[in-house]
Amino acid sequence: MGIRYTNAGQRQNQGQRQNQPKPGKVPATCRPARSYLIRGSTVVEIKGIIDLSTVVEIQARLDAATAPRGAQVIVDLRPVEFLDCSALGLLCRTRRRALESGGHLALVCVRPWHLRILKAAGLNELFNPLPTVRDALNRER
Repeated sequence: MGIRYTNAGQRQNQGQRQNQPKPGKVPATCRPARSYLIRGSTVVEIKGIIDLSTVVEIQARLDAATAPRGAQVIVDLRPVEFLDCSALGLLCRTRRRALESGGHLALVCVRPWHLRILKAAGLNELFNPLPTVRDALNRER
């Protein structure tokens, strides 16, 4: 986050709400995340870094994935290099949204450091991370 200046010299906060898509709409661009459909589930693959500077952009992608009633969502963290507590908050929010709409959230995570963070935060059993998207798809059925 921070301040940037537009071509007209006006101050604008980076990550302002006006840049966020409407609920249920997939953001046109989202550098740290991409989503795709597979066997009726939406897989959101996140890459790079999940921290305060990227969480708003990623949240828009995850909100779009969890917007439909009964959404089956798989969050793939395998390409994530770094995550902080903002990522844990985002994952909890995404899970809550999926469950409230009668859906399901599965988490794919294999990096030992990320698994340790989930365990330290008491979220390991809540998310029950799986090693592959295929495992997540099979568990949902």
